[in-house]
Amino acid sequence: MPKNETDSGRFSYEGLDRVIHEKARLGLLTSLVAHPKGLPFAELKRLCGLTDGNLSRHLQVLQEDGLVSIDKRFEAGRPLTTCRITTSGRKRFLDYLKVLESVVRDAEAGCAAAIASPRLSGA
Repeated sequence: MPKNETDSGRFSYEGLDRVIHEKARLGLLTSLVAHPKGLPFAELKRLCGLTDGNLSRHLQVLQEDGLVSIDKRFEAGRPLTTCRITTSGRKRFLDYLKVLESVVRDAEAGCAAAIASPRLSGA
């Protein structure tokens, strides 16, 4: 039973958005947030180490959820696909990072407590 009401669900981390939390999509959004003008498909593929098919599928998921926009056009007679994080995508990503930071703080505090009290760490 929780010690008090604030302990209930303390480590549920509800803000860890499942769409963002997947490793490849986290990498894609991190790349795009660092490049506000967007990135060409080929550059995003290179930066994230994904295949054409994997990148296309992850971008589709992110686009369907409103996190990224995809612009397809021709430049000098060649197709050019540019991917950008949307305004709402940037906000959701920053909110996600705040929750992720709390996970790291909680883990660090737990590790520090275990080191300070060898009885808790199993030593």
